[in-house]
Formats: sequence, C-alpha cells, structure tokens
Amino acid sequence: MNRNACFPSVYMGQDLEESVENLLKIRERLVLDLNAVHPPKEELRTSYKEMLDRCSSARGGNLYFPYLGTGRGSGPFVELADGSVKYDLICGIGPHFFGHSHPGITKAMVYSSLMNTVMQGNLQQNVDTLDLLEDFLLLANCKGASFGHCFLTTTGAMANENAIKILFQKSSGAERLLAFSGCFSGRTMALSFMTDKANYRKGLPRALMVDYVPFFDFANQENSIQRSAQILEEHLNRYPGEYAGMCMELVQGEGGFYKASKEFIDSIVTVLQRHKIPIWVDEIQTFARTREPFAFQMFQLDSVVDLVTVGKVSQVCATLFTAEFKPKPGLISQTFTGSGSAISTCSYLLKNILQGSIPYGETSLNMEIHRKFVDKFQGIKSEFEADFEGPYGIGSMISFTVFQGDLVKTKLFIHRLFENGVISFIAGENPYRVRFLVPSPVLEDWHIDEIIDLLKKTLRELS
Repeated sequence: MNRNACFPSVYMGQDLEESVENLLKIRERLVLDLNAVHPPKEELRTSYKEMLDRCSSARGGNLYFPYLGTGRGSGPFVELADGSVKYDLICGIGPHFFGHSHPGITKAMVYSSLMNTVMQGNLQQNVDTLDLLEDFLLLANCKGASFGHCFLTTTGAMANENAIKILFQKSSGAERLLAFSGCFSGRTMALSFMTDKANYRKGLPRALMVDYVPFFDFANQENSIQRSAQILEEHLNRYPGEYAGMCMELVQGEGGFYKASKEFIDSIVTVLQRHKIPIWVDEIQTFARTREPFAFQMFQLDSVVDLVTVGKVSQVCATLFTAEFKPKPGLISQTFTGSGSAISTCSYLLKNILQGSIPYGETSLNMEIHRKFVDKFQGIKSEFEADFEGPYGIGSMISFTVFQGDLVKTKLFIHRLFENGVISFIAGENPYRVRFLVPSPVLEDWHIDEIIDLLKKTLRELS
C-alpha cells in the first residue's frame, strides 16, 4: 500500500525514505534466524532464573509465564532471554495482531520516533491524531452506523470507564448497568464490579451496581434466547428507570471465546429498545479479529448501537458514541491520548483495513485462519477423543478445551505447551479453556502445521 496514506506529509523526502528502508533491512538481518522453535540455552538457564526472581521481587508477584524477552521477534516467533524461541499465539493478550517486527509496524514506529514528543494528549494533539479520529469514525460507520464522535485513550479499561461515565451522565439519576454473565470489562475500581468475577473485587467497597443477563448457551439455544430475554425483562421491571445502559460482549473474550447467535442478540436488543435502554458494545478484544472489523457489524447492529469501545489490536484505545451521547465538557479527559508509536501503528492498521489490504467478510483473513485451525483440530480430536474439544470462538479468536476443562490440568497444559514452544493463555470458567489470539497477517500454513504438532506433543506428554 502507499506509504503516504499512512504517514503525515512532513515525512516526505527521498533521503528519509532511503534511511528508513536501510533501517528495515538492518532489522530484517537482525531477526533472520528467528524462524523456528528453539529450547532454552543451557548456559543461560541460571542467569535467566536470577532475572526472573529479580523481576518477581520488583513487581511484587510472579510473572504468569517465565517470559522475559530480548526484544527480538519475527512474525509469529519471539525470542526470550534464555535463548529460547517460541510461537507467540497470545500476542500480549491481543495487541500484536501483526506479530513481531512486521515491516509496516516497524516503519510506523520509526516515523513516530522522529516526532517532537513521545506522548500526545489533552493539550497537545498532532495532525496524525485528527487522521486517526476520522479513520475510526469512517470504519465504524461504513455499514450504516451513525457514530458522531470518537474519544481516544491509552487503555481498554479507560475506554470502558469513559463509556460508563457517558452513559450515566446521559441518564442522570440512573444508578445501575446491565451486562452479560461471564463478562470481563477490566480491573479498575468501577470495572471490577462490571466484570463478572467475584475474586477481582474481593475486599473492595462497592463502586457500581450491575445486574447480569445469562449469555448465550450454544448447547441449548432456543431455551437460552427465551430465558435471557425473560431475565432481562425481570431486571427492567424490578428497577424501572434505573438503568443507564447495557454493556454487551458479542463474543466473550476472557469468558471463554463464546460467540452469541444473531437471534439471541436480536432478542436482547428488542427488549432493550422497547425499554429505551442505551446499547454499549465492548469490542476491546473483538476489534479487527472477527468476520468484520467490528463485531457489531457482523451482527448487523449498526442502526442500534449507541457506544462502542475498542482496544488491544488498535494500540490506541477508543470510545465511539453517537451525537446524542456527546458528554458535557470535562467529563472525559486525560493527560495522554497515546504514544506517537501507538498512534502511528493504529493508523497503519486502520488504513490497511479501509483500503482493503486486510480483507474482511466471509473470505476474510481471520476466517480463513479459523477454518484452517478447525480442519487441523479434527485430527487432534480423533486422536485424543475426550481429552480435547473445540475449537471455539471466531476468526483469529481461537479456543479449545483439554481434559474436560479441569482448571489444574488446563493450567498444567498451558505451561507445558509454553515449554514446548507455543505461548497461549487461559480463558473461561467451568470449563476452563486454552485460548489463542493469533497474528493472522503473518501466520502461514506451515506455522499452523508445526503448532498442531506441538499441541499433539503436549497432549501426549500429559495424557
């Protein structure tokens, strides 16, 4: 794609172009050897263990994985300071959609390093922020939605916090929110009470009142639709006029990569509209990873969504809202919008989507990757029968269950898989699942074949 479509005009110039291209060639040479899984180097084991211990002491707790990277990576591969090389299939829990050392992302970061400051924010927005705002709105409205505004921030949690404040200010006097059971919204004080995990708010004073509606049950679809609509009605009748809105994850991320059906979501929307309850779609984890850029577009909710929050893949997080929900001055603000590198990489992503370089639809890159994993997982299921179920999710959100979803065995599997060369993470609860957030643009067929072999190896070792 045309570089000038991604970077500000201040960067036009043959000498700068040539310098950047030379840097990219140097980067390519630096990671040329990162093309296969490697075990740790024996001579580094002791020093690496010492670094992990120091890190745990400094941060006040152990890392989930013994992961300290060197800063080198290539495509789906990442190198750790113990000399090992692994497939990164969780990508920092989602942000690294282009994997590691992608030339387009690297170029974006190089150009951003030439800017006059590291961070943009409340009192200093450069022209690339304007470009980013307009691209977010263009992409969100491309199928008929009517978002009028976009507010940028540094984290998905802050994007969600801003959505909550906007909803409560618009519905002044309302004190409650609705959400799906099993949802995950973040770990701030307020979001700890939105997230459906009691352990995440243990010992905290109540900051938010949230009532839950059962999420879609794919094993009992018809009853699930009726039951959830009925419970939603009961909440609304019990607390009339007290709800500022409902937060909906259309595909639950931390909850286990459960995808709702369109019929289920439509039934919920029908009830919400009848009661004039605003609709907020949380796409912190789904953005750019499903069949359409936004999951609400996949569910054809363009005409009914009032707010949407995005993050992770986008690097710069955002709250988009219709003109009706424009907040009063001072309600949402922060020192930082994001770093120059985050803004540039987000712009690179959005330009690629808008210009069709990353295709969406039924034949999208994400869906093709998902189909390939589905095909390969059939072979795993035939070999391991009851010890393996899946995949679940959609697009580049892929999960599966091992050993009937037992927590202890699932954690053991994830850590053994890490040792064998594939980084994953846990999701869901009863059953617990293994999840991937794969770097679709850089994942090739031979990568998938090797990943499947490593999955089988791990299952054999633990079965």
